[in-house]
Amino acid sequence: MSKERTRNGQPRQSEGVRAFKRGLDVLQEVNRSGGIRAGDVARALDLPRPTVYRLLETLEELGYVARSASDDRFRVTRRALSLGDGYDPGVVICQAAAPYLTELSKTLVWPVDLSTYENAAMVVQETTHSRSPLSIDRGMIGKRLPMLRTSAGRAYLAACPARERDLIVNHLRRIDEADDRPFLDEGRFNRMIEETAARGYAIRSEGEYNPKTASIAVPIVRHGAVFGCISIIWIRSALGIEEAVAQFVSQLQETASAIPVEV
Repeated sequence: MSKERTRNGQPRQSEGVRAFKRGLDVLQEVNRSGGIRAGDVARALDLPRPTVYRLLETLEELGYVARSASDDRFRVTRRALSLGDGYDPGVVICQAAAPYLTELSKTLVWPVDLSTYENAAMVVQETTHSRSPLSIDRGMIGKRLPMLRTSAGRAYLAACPARERDLIVNHLRRIDEADDRPFLDEGRFNRMIEETAARGYAIRSEGEYNPKTASIAVPIVRHGAVFGCISIIWIRSALGIEEAVAQFVSQLQETASAIPVEV
């Protein structure tokens, strides 16, 4: 039996083959983006939204993608590791931490971020900003946070091994951002590291980075390796640092300790 052909003589694809190709295209787009909503996939691939939703649901059921609890973005999973170089290790901690951040947001009304280190910055991988009625920021997923002027960056630097910290600081010196220079003063930097390590958490309370907000961050550490940081952000005029420490630190530390991380 001869196969049905298109006008240019090529064999016409069966419905099953077309659906399979669309599924691969959707998975590739999610992998390429690092995190994307279904509607954006539909626009990027010029596919009907209902089709994309069905394909994403199937990929999620199969374990190749996972939906963020905070902003409905899809990301590839560990199972997709072998599918391409676009796999991001940050996805692993993101998936592990998401349900814990959701629970944390039920008791801490101020927004909470999960960030990981990437090329001289902390990158927000998961957040409760979209669910917090007190957030003044939106679109935080993927945002790069400076190492020296945010609590997440300070928490990471204080908790990571000294060799890694030296490499990061040398990188920051080469980048030489004007806003970072005061914090790279050797005496000031060493005091910050010592104080943060002694406390077990980092603070940003003097208007650095964002003059309207303050924050506290704790590292997620397993066997000397830092996998990321959890931060809580609030409006400075609404809460003093001592009150914030009393309210937030213990819950942040408990959450950081509870997140299951493969070592």
